[in-house]
Amino acid sequence: MKYPKQEIKDESRKLLTIGSPIIATQLISMGLNFTDTVMAGNLSALDLAAVAIGNAIYMPVAVFCMATLIAINPVVSQFLGARKFDEIGKSARQLFWLILMLSIPAFFLLRNLDLVMIWMNVTPEIIPIADGYLKAVSWGLLPLLVYAGVRYFSEGLSVTRPAMFVASGALIINIGANYVLMYGKLGFPQLGAVGTGYATAIVSLFAAIAFVAFTATFKPFKRFNIFERTKGPEWKYIGELIKVGVPNGVSSSMEVLLFAAVSLLMGTLSVKAAAAHQIAINVAATMFMIPFGLSLAISQRVGFSIGQGSLEKARFRGFVGIVICAGIMTFTALLLFLFPEFIISIYTDDPEVTGMAVLLLFMAAVFQISDGLQVGAFGALRGLKDTRVPMVVNFISYWIIGFPVGYVLGINLGYGPEGLWIGLICGLTVAAVLHNYRFNKLTKPETGLDY
Repeated sequence: MKYPKQEIKDESRKLLTIGSPIIATQLISMGLNFTDTVMAGNLSALDLAAVAIGNAIYMPVAVFCMATLIAINPVVSQFLGARKFDEIGKSARQLFWLILMLSIPAFFLLRNLDLVMIWMNVTPEIIPIADGYLKAVSWGLLPLLVYAGVRYFSEGLSVTRPAMFVASGALIINIGANYVLMYGKLGFPQLGAVGTGYATAIVSLFAAIAFVAFTATFKPFKRFNIFERTKGPEWKYIGELIKVGVPNGVSSSMEVLLFAAVSLLMGTLSVKAAAAHQIAINVAATMFMIPFGLSLAISQRVGFSIGQGSLEKARFRGFVGIVICAGIMTFTALLLFLFPEFIISIYTDDPEVTGMAVLLLFMAAVFQISDGLQVGAFGALRGLKDTRVPMVVNFISYWIIGFPVGYVLGINLGYGPEGLWIGLICGLTVAAVLHNYRFNKLTKPETGLDY
């Protein structure tokens, strides 16, 4: 079915109105990792590599937990579309129980992952510093999940600007905390890369307090009675969050695990290779935050349409978002192709690291469009609460295709960093094709889901 140009423009405007603050929040949040990387790089290649390896292990755990909590977005957006306000409040209250269930085991897991680095044959001098980073950052996991969960709840109701302001404050605090703890200022010992982990924990605590305070005082949220006293877990609501959230968490973490595995394999090659990879992957991840932020807005728009009982609107709004994601990533690909040396100069002036990173940035440019298409379609499917099949798709794309291809080329055949990145390109491309195929299939009037 063809839609009038004006209708497409109107939907694009609405999507970007909701999505732009989310994109800004994601980019500002990436600024935390950016400042960690740059400040660690100014200390030494060893500190930069330790942050790279530590963050590569930390992120799959954090992403699984946070992506599980994203389930609150389509849950409340569908309730909003159906105008079931009481259900919105009940879901929000039960979200806090889910946060507690996720944070406790994740905290202890993060503090006992040094064996993974030993098993992966990470360069021995990196391991104790990276392990110290993980133990430090683990203290901030609970507040991080509180902040993330309340933020996703707010975004599911199209309230997206407050997170942007909280993230801005967090970035400023992160720079100051890094400076004091990494370099040993104001009487504190010089902690290097480990100080980055403690700074991240401090920032997470600030973000949690700030966003909970906003949610408790924001007048439009009063009707949901979010902080009304509850007797305990209500499994009807927790179960719905788990049903939608856990497959979403597994899906997202499988992608992050792919990048983490590649980072760990880089650590087996050399410190220089690990540092170059960290720079390139940090740039690519920063670019990815744009379509990822938009995908959360796509979930909200699709979920709201389903709550209204309109599969046709969900299809239209989903595909408008997917096309915008692809267009944005086409532009970022051009930036990576045209200005690689300038981008890398922000991170390091080491000529050997720069040479490796330039080549990896060219390869990152290749998978930009695939990355935009897959995350846009993934967000649209999440708005349908369709997360189980996408989980299987991600497993096939990243671990049956992407990782084996990268391992064979990069390690077995000796192509090194370039070979490993070819695996990333293959995995993301397959995911892009399959996620878009499924969204198209589910939203066709003759074959789509019956809502």
